[in-house]
Amino acid sequence: MNGLLKKILLAAAVLVAVPSFAGNRNIDITKTGARAVPGKDNAAAIQKAIDKVNAAGGGTVTVPAGDFLTGPVELKSGVELHLEMGARLIGIADKAAYEKAHLVVDGEVSPFSSLIYAYRQSNIAVTGLGTLDGQGGDPAFKAKGDPDGRPMLILFRDCKDVVVKDLHLENSAHWVQYYTGCEGVRISGLKVHSLCNRNNDGIDIESRNVIVSDCMFDCEDDAICLKGMSENLCENITITNCVAASNCNGVKLGTGSVYGYRNVTVSNIAIHRASEDNRKKWSTRLKGITAPVTVISGIAVEVVDGGIAENINFSNISMRDVQTPIFIRFARRNSESVFPDGPRMKGITISGVTAVCESMMTSSITGVPGLYPENIYLSDIDITAPGGGTAEMGKIEVPEAEKSYPENRSLGHIYPASGLYIRHARNVSLSRVRFHFREPDARPLIITDDCTDIVNGKM
Repeated sequence: MNGLLKKILLAAAVLVAVPSFAGNRNIDITKTGARAVPGKDNAAAIQKAIDKVNAAGGGTVTVPAGDFLTGPVELKSGVELHLEMGARLIGIADKAAYEKAHLVVDGEVSPFSSLIYAYRQSNIAVTGLGTLDGQGGDPAFKAKGDPDGRPMLILFRDCKDVVVKDLHLENSAHWVQYYTGCEGVRISGLKVHSLCNRNNDGIDIESRNVIVSDCMFDCEDDAICLKGMSENLCENITITNCVAASNCNGVKLGTGSVYGYRNVTVSNIAIHRASEDNRKKWSTRLKGITAPVTVISGIAVEVVDGGIAENINFSNISMRDVQTPIFIRFARRNSESVFPDGPRMKGITISGVTAVCESMMTSSITGVPGLYPENIYLSDIDITAPGGGTAEMGKIEVPEAEKSYPENRSLGHIYPASGLYIRHARNVSLSRVRFHFREPDARPLIITDDCTDIVNGKM
């Protein structure tokens, strides 16, 4: 092996390695009083182990095989919480038990809580082949609002150097996991299954310098979701080699977009319907849905709250069971912007997409008067749609819906274009974008309205 190759392999190993903890203390939670017996709340015993390892300078807290019932526990700097194969941390089905997990940030109590949480900690990890089970389908967590006191499984806020890997995450009462205001996050090898409650997003990210890889998501709400409410932007994000199954959106940037997203790369993602549909039932609620269980949009990029989206890249995406393959939306749900130059959406590249869709809500790129998405590049895209559109459908007027929640159906259940609808946009380039229909469709293939510099290259 030559010297250069050795250096490359060493660099790659450094990029994916779990952080080495400063200390080497290792405590099994049964040594601090945890017991895998029905009805016992093990939160105090687990917290005691975490506190001891933290005080000793760092190390590992181990959860052995067995079912351990627990209330919320706080992870602290230098501590890796490791769940061995066969280990299960089962969240107590009682909203009141999670009151202490509502973080106080700048004097205000956060509406979010979680089974495992951390605030302003560094060098932390949750690892292993064990399971976090939130019992989110229990009647105690019946949703009346959002979040309505329902806890997540993992919530890390304003933390640095975070690793979460190899876990099974099941049955969250709210979002499964949320990383907000963090710096340096590595998520890998997760198996997420959560279809038991409302708002069951697979992962929500609102941080900087994040890698998500080799994960499988099967969830009721958005599978992979980036939020844009943090002042530091959701920035420098890489998501790759994942399966995203959802009854909502496959990969979504939105909805919260007061600040926004920059330098995001999403690649090698397979998107399809969730394994269950207990709530959405889209085919009974919307016209023109041609399959009983569907994803709303495979790729959704949304800026509607005055923020920005810049340098966003999608490549090698395979999707089926989707209503709308590509949904790009720039609007003004909130009219004010924190940016002196106002909101902007520019530099979005989508390439190497194969999609089979199941609705008459085609792909779309839309702004509103005065807000134009620009520099949008679509290439090597192959979409198969159900067809069946009539010439009259091609004359449908699409609402501006400037203040609406940004979802495909806000523009109507049937679009006038059979392939791609573009309105209020600048500098959109199409290259090798192809459409196929299972039934003849009389609607125009592509419609543009109030657009400049639309380049339709080789189809």
